[in-house]
Amino acid sequence: MGVKTFTYEVECPVSAPRMFQALIVDSHNLIPKLMPQGIKSVDLLQGDGGAGTIKQINFGEGTQSKYMKHRIDVLDKENFLCKYTLIEGAMLGDKLETIVYEVKLKPSSDGKCVIKSTSEYHTLGDFEINEEEIKSGKERAMGMYKVVEAHLLENPSLYA
Repeated sequence: MGVKTFTYEVECPVSAPRMFQALIVDSHNLIPKLMPQGIKSVDLLQGDGGAGTIKQINFGEGTQSKYMKHRIDVLDKENFLCKYTLIEGAMLGDKLETIVYEVKLKPSSDGKCVIKSTSEYHTLGDFEINEEEIKSGKERAMGMYKVVEAHLLENPSLYA
């Protein structure tokens, strides 16, 4: 088994507290409303949304996979940090054991934030993953960030 880590950062014009609440804490309610064509629903299978929670993300019609399951490992609302693990889903296939994600929002002095996302791909056997193979996942995540960001900018009192 090997581990390959990828990290990227993106600037966000929304404050860290609002973005964290929308993107992480309330994502199971908000994301299916904003992106119903891609994410049909999010079910809490176990837990209350905090550490130890298991979420099942159900994808919309015509997507490559039907669902995936995440386990929340860390949810630190004071420091705007969430760490979660993809534990089940078609994207793991027969080459990945898990994918561990860490999302950290860093507040900036101008009321905006920087979203730092780290993904650890835990491979099975001697499979080697490269950046091209994870590019589409990164693009989907960036797209979701931008949808949430636009929604918050259009609705300044939401999660305020």
